[in-house]
Amino acid sequence: QVQLVESGGGLVQPGGSLRLSCAASGITLDYYSISWFRQAPGKEREGVSCISNRDGRAYYADAVKGRFTISRDNAKNTMYLQMNNLKPEDTAVYYCATELFGCSDRYDRWGQGTQVTVSS
Repeated sequence: QVQLVESGGGLVQPGGSLRLSCAASGITLDYYSISWFRQAPGKEREGVSCISNRDGRAYYADAVKGRFTISRDNAKNTMYLQMNNLKPEDTAVYYCATELFGCSDRYDRWGQGTQVTVSS
């Protein structure tokens, strides 16, 4: 059974940091592009970041560029999203996901999500 399980969300003040983790089982993340996307109440799903299995590069949405860092640990079959200098507009449910080819926001599988709330 394939599972992606996120953790690390929570409540943080503006300017703070969180590190999200996504542990995979039943699949080998190394074969896929890995992505994070988010969805805020009343808003459409938004791709946040991705590491492409085509070129190995990391891609970021303009809204998070310079503040978020995506990474993967193939030995642990886990992906991460380091989020620094968080802003209230980053509040959303964050999901990890896999993509079959490149980074195109066409997600193959995703987890159950973890809530991130940025508020003073």
